[in-house]
Amino acid sequence: MLVVPVETTRVVLGVSGGIAAYKAVDLLRRLSGSGYDVTVVPTEAALRFVGEPTWAALSHNPVLTDVWTGAEQVPHVRLGRQADLVVVAPATADLLARAAHGLADDLLTNTLLTARGPVLFAPAMHTEMWTHPATVANVATLRSRGAVVLEPAYGRLTGDDFGQGRLPEPTEIARLAELLLRRPDALRRDLVGRRVLITAGGTREPLDPVRFLGNRSSGRQGFDLAAVAAARGAEVHLVAANVELPCPAGIELIRVGSAEELRATTHAAAKYADVVVMAAAVADFRPAAPAEVKIKKTDAAPAPIELIGNPDVLAELVRARSVGRLSTPVIVGFAAETGDRHADVLTHGRAKLARKGCDLLVVNAVSDGRVFGLPDNAAVILSATGPEIDVPLGPKTVLAAALWDAIAALLPE
Repeated sequence: MLVVPVETTRVVLGVSGGIAAYKAVDLLRRLSGSGYDVTVVPTEAALRFVGEPTWAALSHNPVLTDVWTGAEQVPHVRLGRQADLVVVAPATADLLARAAHGLADDLLTNTLLTARGPVLFAPAMHTEMWTHPATVANVATLRSRGAVVLEPAYGRLTGDDFGQGRLPEPTEIARLAELLLRRPDALRRDLVGRRVLITAGGTREPLDPVRFLGNRSSGRQGFDLAAVAAARGAEVHLVAANVELPCPAGIELIRVGSAEELRATTHAAAKYADVVVMAAAVADFRPAAPAEVKIKKTDAAPAPIELIGNPDVLAELVRARSVGRLSTPVIVGFAAETGDRHADVLTHGRAKLARKGCDLLVVNAVSDGRVFGLPDNAAVILSATGPEIDVPLGPKTVLAAALWDAIAALLPE
């Protein structure tokens, strides 16, 4: 269903001349589908990859390609001034260089010079171009001026090449764009030099070679936490349990299945982390003796399944820190809670924070199917030493940004 904002939100989508321009078509559909008024400004080279009629049909707006058309409306100034957000995807090495040096030789670079709202660059190029000292310097310049420059993704490039340089997935760009529209400061570079470990998804405990005990976690909140942390400059390691989502750009992804696998991977990686965020839904129990062959269905009643407890990874990390075996400054837990006859959600959450001993605990109310698999979330961030932070229902990226704000405040200088 199309959700139209009360006030028109204007987005300029700049497209530069790279093969990844075809992916910007999907990005345009997502931005337009969110109710934003999108004007596409392609470079002359971009139009060699995707033609003007495609951009016009999907944006429902005229496509602006030069500073001369409609000169009486001064488009090279008006577009930037009126834009609530400018997104450039793909941003080629050439476009980044021209933007960093303040050139204004086409409509897109003119728009970038006059933009007063947030600017988001999603680079795409070959690895050698991304790592070249000139591009590294240009990206640093743009970031120093407040622009958000995402890390490219790893994967297949043009031809047979493989490496860092792929355009981040349009879903990820769109979600970060929406975050910037809601909070222009949400992707500031305050996590540069920090090593972050995040767990996401839901573990599966095998009953037999076919079946398992699991939960409904999609991993979306953990993946949004990873995407926002990477955009804020962190070195991110993501331990994902049974997640079917595209990997956020610029992170290291480690896939696991069971609680024991997650436990071993997390303990090993936590030794080098400044922050550990346990966003995964780790099973509390597992079958004591998984069957080696598939359990057959018969007319007889099934045999009871004996369960044993899984280790509490969050509590183990806190204990390891308390005895000096772990030096991680900030450890964060997540609690999916439901109220009952004994207490409400927050009361249960506060008790869990005291019991676990972590620095922050994110409490979600999960009654009636809320949170799991959905793009939005609401939570209360509980702190062992500070005030509680209420994050109302909104995109999970917004909760991610609020949590990183709270974490950054706890990190040592």
